[in-house]
Amino acid sequence: MERIIKGPVLVLGDNIDTDVILPGRFLELTDPAAIGSHCLAGLSETIAPQFPKGGLVAAGKNFGCGSSREHAPIPMCQTSCQ
Repeated sequence: MERIIKGPVLVLGDNIDTDVILPGRFLELTDPAAIGSHCLAGLSETIAPQFPKGGLVAAGKNFGCGSSREHAPIPMCQTSCQ
């Protein structure tokens, strides 16, 4: 079965670790929307606010590797699901 997913894509490279997905300075946040507003702030502070609704992230090897920070999946979902 083939499934085609369409939408704007943010293409990232390899080794995007949890510190890039959500830098440590935002770990005190508890509201998922507030956490999501800082998604990928380790690359650029403007990614999350400019990320289009329904957008997709394509990443290379080792995406999400690192400190096993449990906060890291929250901004990815909040940003792409807005």
